[in-house]
Amino acid sequence: MKNKILTTVMLLTATLAFGQETEIPAMVTDRPDATESPLTVPKGFLQVETGAFFETFEKDSFKTETLGYNTSLFRYGILDNLELRVGINYEENKLSMDDVAQEIKADGLTPLLFGAKVEIADEDGWIPQIGLLGHLYLPFTASEAFKPNTTGADFRFSFAHTLSEKSSLSYNLGGQWGNDSPELAYIYTLSYGYSVTDSFGFYVEIYGDFPENTKANHLWDAGFTYALQPNIQLDATIGTSFTEGQDLFLSAGVSFRIPKLKK
Repeated sequence: MKNKILTTVMLLTATLAFGQETEIPAMVTDRPDATESPLTVPKGFLQVETGAFFETFEKDSFKTETLGYNTSLFRYGILDNLELRVGINYEENKLSMDDVAQEIKADGLTPLLFGAKVEIADEDGWIPQIGLLGHLYLPFTASEAFKPNTTGADFRFSFAHTLSEKSSLSYNLGGQWGNDSPELAYIYTLSYGYSVTDSFGFYVEIYGDFPENTKANHLWDAGFTYALQPNIQLDATIGTSFTEGQDLFLSAGVSFRIPKLKK
């Protein structure tokens, strides 16, 4: 854990050191909301989006509390319209049941996320900005307590409309297969964002899934972003579910881009 934190600090220090010496394109992140942007990281740049979250989930006689440390997504632009994505997540879970006095606890790494995003089309009038992204969740990279038997996967099309100089509407449509589950769940997100100033903005969002053989899940969240510099952004989020399940979701994080040095 100390090594992960040290790595993050070193990367952030490098960003601050070179930020004033390079041209930095506008940064668009895939956190803190569940809606993924159709835009990719510029070619040759590394973007790090990291943070922590706390979630409580209660259904029937089960209640879980999850604290996620170092939920980091590393995005690297390999072409003008293509990026590679690697995600890592360290969690501490606590499970309690009504008829069992003792809590069950587990902590460790969840399966590593590996995937890519491609920009398909630019916004043109009523036609939105369009992107496509997909991930695999590799079971052999997880800690023993979180290691599934099979590989999970997801894909989604991402769309974004500019409503005005200060507001935008984004949405995703796709599907996902959970680890150790053959059931496909159709997923959706819808997010409205508003820029109060050049540095400060907020969003509200609804999202959820429609599993093939179980009940649908519908949730909402809201939050804000604040740009300390063009290549450093802070964020915070709060949310819960409309349907039975998630009681509370809290998240906070920082995103930063390591600039490409001038030749």
